[in-house]
This record gives sequence, C-alpha cells and structure tokens, in this order.
Amino acid sequence: MKDFKSYTKGGGEKPDGNGGKFDDDKGVKLVKQVADSMKGKSSGEIMRAVIDEAERGKRAGTLTNADLDNFYQLMAPTLDGFRRRKLKSIVDRLKKL
Repeated sequence: MKDFKSYTKGGGEKPDGNGGKFDDDKGVKLVKQVADSMKGKSSGEIMRAVIDEAERGKRAGTLTNADLDNFYQLMAPTLDGFRRRKLKSIVDRLKKL
C-alpha cells in the first residue's frame, strides 16, 4: 500500500486490480444503487432488493458471474458468518440463471 490517498478519487492509481476502474465495476454500481435506494429499510428488504436486481441483470445479460463474484467479495467482509454463507448461497443460485 502506498498511502491512503491512493484509495480516493483524487489521488493516485487505485490498487483495485481493475486498472483503476473500481468505480466502473457493475457490482460496485449495484451496491451503490441499492444502498442509496434502501436508506432506512430493514436488512431483509435490502437483501430482497439486491436479489431482485441481480436476477433482472442476469436475465437481461447485463450482469455476469464475475460481477456476482465481485459483489460477493465486496459484501462478505461486512457480514457475520451466517449472513456470509447465506449471501454465498444466493450468489451461487444466481450464477445458475
């Protein structure tokens, strides 16, 4: 890690493994979109909205399995063991669509 500034929009190259295009990642956009629209909602409502949006994206061909993996990697560290396993099972199910 170079410094904290390299992780912000204004500073340096982003070490995101995506050529500095972390903000352009579909999974990141999905998380931001859902988070903005779900302020004040319960965790169950948020999870349902995420699943619904992911299903639409998969069926429309705009959400890939790699996008789902990225989404999981973003969200998993914020969840406890039970919720992490549940999210993993949901991602696995979505990949089969």
